Amino acid sequence: MSDASEVRIGITGTGGLGTHLGRGFGDVDGAAVVAVADVDEDNRASAAAEFGVPEGDRYGDHEAMLDGTDLDGVVVATPHTLHYDQVVAALDQGIDTLCEKPLCTDLADAEDLVARAETGEAALMVGYQRHLDPTFRAVRDELPERVGEVDYLTAEITQDWISGQEGAWRSNPDLSGGGQLYDTGSHLLDAVLWSTGLSPVAVDAQMQFHDAAERVDVQAALTVEFANGAVASIAVSGDAARHREHVHAWGESGGLYIDRAEWGRPDLQFVDRDGDSLARHVTEYDHRSKPAAFVDVIREGADPPATARDALTVTAVTEAAYESARTGKTVEIDI
Repeated sequence: MSDASEVRIGITGTGGLGTHLGRGFGDVDGAAVVAVADVDEDNRASAAAEFGVPEGDRYGDHEAMLDGTDLDGVVVATPHTLHYDQVVAALDQGIDTLCEKPLCTDLADAEDLVARAETGEAALMVGYQRHLDPTFRAVRDELPERVGEVDYLTAEITQDWISGQEGAWRSNPDLSGGGQLYDTGSHLLDAVLWSTGLSPVAVDAQMQFHDAAERVDVQAALTVEFANGAVASIAVSGDAARHREHVHAWGESGGLYIDRAEWGRPDLQFVDRDGDSLARHVTEYDHRSKPAAFVDVIREGADPPATARDALTVTAVTEAAYESARTGKTVEIDI
């Protein structure tokens, strides 16, 4: 499409994140939310009123919106287990798609979406926002020179997650696919995998579950082995008082520390082998939004910042972690 054309966006799932993303499109020149879909009439009406969507472009069904309104792009912000079918429906109609994380909750489905995204005409972007964060982009760009090949890595996130999810869809595994590891933990896994470029080959995990059926994890501890021999210890807690997170890594040339508290801006520091700071801090913090990046994908044919293949790796590690926690065995990964 030409740069002068209005980018017409439809949003499926307006109960929370979908509406938040819709507001972001309002800050992008030449983009507009022109249709919404949600099974909840109140959510649908509220979002439509906020974005000025006429009655004829408000739908109770995702595929009805795809069929009924001319769209350049669609945002899928529904419960996790619904993503696969809704993304397939959009890609089959040649509509560029932004799917919130996780892309899906089944490894075979993730592999199928990679194939569709890499061979079809429509683009597929996944909502892993750390790909747009200057801190993690700096790590990905500078890690080879400053750290070298990673030998050991630790990553942790703590959050008061479960208390806010009682009775919500995120604590219903039929909709969420799991628990905290498939929710905020998915961002942490993606940050580790994408920023380092490491290829996982095996996972050993232990979990504490919130439900008797052991489907909704609230605590997870993963040991991840990588193809180069590196090992990562990754901890995800959804029953902690406050939010903190870190990614620390050491390699042949030095190390890096990323630390963040209360959802603020992450701090990055590189150190040499003696532990002396190399004083690398991200000072220009131009954090692009997902809506702005998605419009570039649609309008300019730009590569998605986070791809289906990125999401496939996260799904593979996540599914292996659940299998390991339930069986007590190390699970190999072959992507």
